[in-house]
Amino acid sequence: MEDLKFALKGHADLLADLLERVSAELHSGFQPAIDNFVGFFHAIDWKEPWLLCLLLFHFTLLVMVFISRKRINFQLGLSIFAFSGVYLAERINSFLAKNWKSFAGQNYFDSNGLFISVVWSAPLLLISIVLVVNTLISLCKLIVKWKKAELRHRARLQRGKQD
Repeated sequence: MEDLKFALKGHADLLADLLERVSAELHSGFQPAIDNFVGFFHAIDWKEPWLLCLLLFHFTLLVMVFISRKRINFQLGLSIFAFSGVYLAERINSFLAKNWKSFAGQNYFDSNGLFISVVWSAPLLLISIVLVVNTLISLCKLIVKWKKAELRHRARLQRGKQD
């Protein structure tokens, strides 16, 4: 029994050491990406009015999604709007890159579209994910309702045949 306890303790120590090395490797591997991400957010002046309006727009859209969660047709329109916004992000970025002096303090709109992807497309995609999940939940509820109605109908038919 002592040999088994010793072997288990040895394996637990090896596993703990392996887990520690993997987490250290992941931390060192992701650290430059995290630093770049933090630097990206510090480089943006979040007090600019147009950015605040954009954040307010995304928040309002998210609230509309939650308020209208039982109105599937309305949510279909919201999802089309959100996906269209993501689809048009490249054109929006090009337009804003040409006209940034009229509304922004600096040119955030590079040719790669990183900024527009982070502040425009990513929130719209997250909102779209919420819409899709809500649609799937609604469809599951509808399938259950349909199946119950079908079973009730079959039970009525069986009672009718027995009488």
